Amino acid sequence: MTMINGDWVMARVAELAKLSDEEGRLTRLFLSPAHQRGCAQVGDWMRAAGMHVRQDAIANVIGRYEGHGPHAPALIIGSHIDTVRDAGWYDGNLGVILGIAAVRRLHETGTHFPFAIEVIAFGDEENLRFPTSLLGSCALAGKLTPGELDAKDVSGISVREELMRWGLDPNSLADAARPKTDALAYIEVHIEQGPVLDRADLPLGIVTAINGATRWRVTLTGMAGHAGTVPMTMRQDALAGFAEITLAVEALGNSVPGLVATVGQVSARPGAANVIAGQVLFTIDTRHSDDDIRRTALDQLDGLLKDIASRRQLILAVERYYDAPAAPCDRHLQKAWADSLIRLGITVHHLASGAGHDAMALAGHWPMAMLFVRCDKGISHNPRESILAADADLALSVLCDFISHFDLAELDRDS
Repeated sequence: MTMINGDWVMARVAELAKLSDEEGRLTRLFLSPAHQRGCAQVGDWMRAAGMHVRQDAIANVIGRYEGHGPHAPALIIGSHIDTVRDAGWYDGNLGVILGIAAVRRLHETGTHFPFAIEVIAFGDEENLRFPTSLLGSCALAGKLTPGELDAKDVSGISVREELMRWGLDPNSLADAARPKTDALAYIEVHIEQGPVLDRADLPLGIVTAINGATRWRVTLTGMAGHAGTVPMTMRQDALAGFAEITLAVEALGNSVPGLVATVGQVSARPGAANVIAGQVLFTIDTRHSDDDIRRTALDQLDGLLKDIASRRQLILAVERYYDAPAAPCDRHLQKAWADSLIRLGITVHHLASGAGHDAMALAGHWPMAMLFVRCDKGISHNPRESILAADADLALSVLCDFISHFDLAELDRDS
């Protein structure tokens, strides 16, 4: 019998990290050659764990471990195996491997439940290659439209074309959608991607909600002019206005517990050392686990931007290009996670997720919950991303305990 523990999990994560589109660093983009190899490898591990494996029309790899009956609804365990460029090893990948490890433990002891268990490896969670988002998990929830498959990457290749290259049929996309009766709940184990657990010296945390997020593209237009001849009192300096706005965004984020507000991208024009900036283009990302608080903050922010632009005689244009509601985790599943932690002598800690996850797409379709694993110093989307084998072992033990008690969990289907 194979020893399925934290070391086993870490070894498979390391093996998966070798499958990259770039030499010398981990980059595995959705529907790339490395993603295809990753899907094949994950499928092999699923089969070795006693699962029946298939791939749906959007390239999700689905492993099913049957329950007492062949058509029982499933507990779905999922995460993604696509990555950002120059990625860490654990983002997404850890959750998939932990799901496989938990099922393999059950398979090796011949343990089955009244429900089936499905482990799903999604793609497009990082929404990096195509101008799309969460295609894999959205397809599962029936939220994906055929038109989204026409999205193209920078080389002009569409999602539809790549799916056909894989031998998949994009015209059968509707078959990837799963009715609500197919599953009992969706759970996801993921690294935190932040420093909260690490600073609290806690290995695991129960997610209360995935923050809602709004992103703006902002254009601030003033008047370009000679840096040496235009007096300071007569300038319409777009970059100076941008600097004031950036500080206002930071102050707003600091003023409300749980709120984060970020200026992430910026471009100043014309971008010459001896020219006053005539225009600045930038983004603002605002997040909170309570949508009402986020909307109130956005109203405040809108007023701040208008005031700064007016005072400085600048023209302001704001485009809201992304808006995702908060995804609260099912309260009974949160309690089931907590019960498992308590049974295993692990401190219970709750926290919100500032990052988006596949679980967002499935919230509202099935009861959903997440468990976070601490990562060293909160570093993620970075080759320095790291976790402890001991924490992986604890996460696996908690996941197995959660599964073994899942039939006793009372689900809140209205949450």
